[in-house]
Amino acid sequence: QVPLVESGGRLVQAGGSLRLSCAASGRTFANVPMGWFRQAPGKEREFVAAMSSNGQSTYYADSLKGRFTIFGDNTENTVYLQMNGLKSEDTAVYYCAADPDGDYQDSHSWDYWGKGTLVTVSQ
Repeated sequence: QVPLVESGGRLVQAGGSLRLSCAASGRTFANVPMGWFRQAPGKEREFVAAMSSNGQSTYYADSLKGRFTIFGDNTENTVYLQMNGLKSEDTAVYYCAADPDGDYQDSHSWDYWGKGTLVTVSQ
């Protein structure tokens, strides 16, 4: 059973906004860091954003600061990614992850993953 389930991905026009959701399934991820990564066609998976276990600290890829916001309630096992001012280069499959044991920006640090949700930004 996949422990994390993403939703909210869809086709959106450039300049638009989208909110992705990630819910825990089958187990709790209360009080662990959670994050988002994305993978565009033909590219490696890249870090998008992360939130500390208490939700009070957030981290972003430098290129996305100011446009993307991660928030949620770890005690409810739900994390969101608000994306504004979307660009065509934001087109990717977005993955939710939980419980890292190292560098937040390294995808290999994260122990649990969802299957992803596709975001397509049209010009």
